[in-house]
Amino acid sequence: MSETTAAGRLLTPALTMTGRCVRIGRRDVDAVITSMMLPVMLMLVFVYFFGGAINTGTQYVNYVVPGILVLCSAFGSSGTAVRVSEDMKGGIIDRFRSLDVGGTSILAGHVVASTLRNVFSTALVLSVGLVIGFRPSASAAGWIAAAGILLAFLVALSWLSAAVGLMARTPEAASAFTFFMMFLPYPSSAFVPVETMPTWLHGFAEHQPVTPLIESLRGLLHDQPVGTAPWTALAWCGAILAVAVCLSGVLFRVRTR
Repeated sequence: MSETTAAGRLLTPALTMTGRCVRIGRRDVDAVITSMMLPVMLMLVFVYFFGGAINTGTQYVNYVVPGILVLCSAFGSSGTAVRVSEDMKGGIIDRFRSLDVGGTSILAGHVVASTLRNVFSTALVLSVGLVIGFRPSASAAGWIAAAGILLAFLVALSWLSAAVGLMARTPEAASAFTFFMMFLPYPSSAFVPVETMPTWLHGFAEHQPVTPLIESLRGLLHDQPVGTAPWTALAWCGAILAVAVCLSGVLFRVRTR
């Protein structure tokens, strides 16, 4: 079998699965609205309720919007765990396998559909941020770099969520991952500088994967020096993606024996 034929056999089912996941997600109106509106509401709460009491050395809206973009990405991508778990519980996977659709194609469909949904949600959050006063000063290269880093995070986290969905025995158990990923940006530099946190929390806040991602976005969008933060963020994304792809492959084989 030629490489072109093999690639086609993998790509065609993956595209079909992506279309299926997009259609299913479109029908789940409650989840779509929640994934879009919750980050917007949190941004409005932090900017208008708490922003006046938080000193970050700049306008708080300019400080917090990059963190909200990451929170939006984390919350939306983690929902993939629930959708994968629902497929596993509903028995549809057995039907796909009888049609010679492999696990990689099925999971890739969930990941691509999740990424597309979250690109739209992130664009909505950014648009609302611009309306309420967010004023980035990035160059075209800065915008492209910021978008690329955020997209890498979306893909990596969506694959990790797919692995969690395979691991969880019920959709309810998988939904706990959504709560965890929504909480992760809080002990980071998303909403307040790390230096203002208790000393015992500094180590975790500075070295968890979300912090270099947020610092990269904040620096790139405001045309400020970013140091090694983008490379650290990309290294985290690469490591998460590699582990998630390998783990999901093993879990899929185990769950579908």
